[in-house]
Amino acid sequence: MSETNYYKILGVGKNASVAEIKKAYRKMAMKYHPDQTKGDKSAEEKFKSISEAYAVLSDKEKRRQYDTFGSAGFHQRYSQEDIFRGFDFGDILKEFGFGGGRRFKGMGNGIRFSFGPESPFGPQQRRPQAPVKGADLVYELPLTLQEVATGTRKMVNFQHGGRSENLTVKIPKGMITGKKLRLAGKGDPSPYGGPPGDLFIQSKVVASPPFSANEYDLTMKREIKLSEAILGTTLSIPTIEKKEINLTIPPGTKHKTKMRLPGMGLPHMKAKGKGDLYILIHINIPEQLTVQQKKLIKQLAKVGL
Repeated sequence: MSETNYYKILGVGKNASVAEIKKAYRKMAMKYHPDQTKGDKSAEEKFKSISEAYAVLSDKEKRRQYDTFGSAGFHQRYSQEDIFRGFDFGDILKEFGFGGGRRFKGMGNGIRFSFGPESPFGPQQRRPQAPVKGADLVYELPLTLQEVATGTRKMVNFQHGGRSENLTVKIPKGMITGKKLRLAGKGDPSPYGGPPGDLFIQSKVVASPPFSANEYDLTMKREIKLSEAILGTTLSIPTIEKKEINLTIPPGTKHKTKMRLPGMGLPHMKAKGKGDLYILIHINIPEQLTVQQKKLIKQLAKVGL
């Protein structure tokens, strides 16, 4: 489905007031109303388009849904009949100086605009529509890397339908930042008697030293002495699952060397396998040396090191 930018259609900004939206619609309606264009089909399509934009942006709830979910999400919730339901274009256009009670045919998709107290759709154009679903909600849930690695249970408190509700949610392993869980029927109620929307629990991983994360891969910084970089050493490395493994640092290791431990990262959500753990080696160069250290360094310098 192509995107429909109602603000662009009316030539107003996203923060436009109701009065500004009405003024913009009036100006365009005066130009494209069929009484002015005398059978110009392209003008009739334009008039239909601006009327649809006005019907959405002048209605507080429809505008909120459009701003929240965008064009595609909005049109999944509202049919064209839903958009025009409750609007009396007769009164609106009388206010702009046009007569009411006129019906225009052929204005796109077989829809008739009826200007008067009746529905904007003729009964012969009505088609059964699925009930309009309520708005979906998104709850951002902070998780530590340890919780992502092992899975956990969390209590969430959220507002929907004008009331507060507590839920205990089982968080599976591997729920990295941006991943979602869907709780059907826990969103906002439908404004038109349809089913309620859904609640989506969306993960946001918080800082969890000593690890940092890039999706399923983890990185940890470890410092070693200059002598350890030259001669080599062995480090004890903690994993995200609170185990210890020995990592051999070979002689001659350079500053900022990154060493990979495959399969030691975070588990994939709904799939087998794990990410990797990377150890970033930093060589600690002392800012000050003791007298003995200076003497030894000078001796090393004399032999070409």
